[in-house]
Amino acid sequence: MRDAMMNRKVIVGGGALLALMAANVWAHPGHIGHEHETMFMSGIQHPLTGLDHLLAMLAVGLWSALTHQTMRQAILTPVVFLVLLFIGAMAGIAGAQLPAVEPMIMASLLVLGLLIASSTTVRDGVGFAIVGLFAAFHGLAHGTELPASEGAMQFVAGFMLSTLGLHMTGLLVGFQLKQYSTWISRAIGACIAAYGVLLFTGV
Repeated sequence: MRDAMMNRKVIVGGGALLALMAANVWAHPGHIGHEHETMFMSGIQHPLTGLDHLLAMLAVGLWSALTHQTMRQAILTPVVFLVLLFIGAMAGIAGAQLPAVEPMIMASLLVLGLLIASSTTVRDGVGFAIVGLFAAFHGLAHGTELPASEGAMQFVAGFMLSTLGLHMTGLLVGFQLKQYSTWISRAIGACIAAYGVLLFTGV
């Protein structure tokens, strides 16, 4: 009963969040405003306009939903992703550099896609380590593109909010697919993995 009530609350909250994000992205397209507002809106749009980031964010929520029984358990994996995404972004803004950032982002699509396609379940600690590693590289890729300024923080806030919305979408879709159609989730995972392979091959 409690889990059912939590699921309903998450669905309502997730729907409201996504509606708010959509309204923010599309409202007043010709209005530039202050630098902070512009950077915040750019941050919101960034994960939504880059297919590699968008698929990775959705995949995290989808995989967590498919491999956990309740929303309370499943939400922890996206939370870990968000925390490491923020840490990676801050490190990138501070000037930290790591090799193979782009290959790691491609690998995140391949690995998460295969995990979804195979419905692989791992211990929470292992799952946290997998998504946390990929999140740090996604965050680093964002952060290194930004100057160390207050505007950069607005951008980070925007893409964190957008990422949360994508995670919630993946969670909600995953729980629905788990009840009604397992093969669709496997097909989605295979497509995400295939896109990762295409990025690796440069097609």
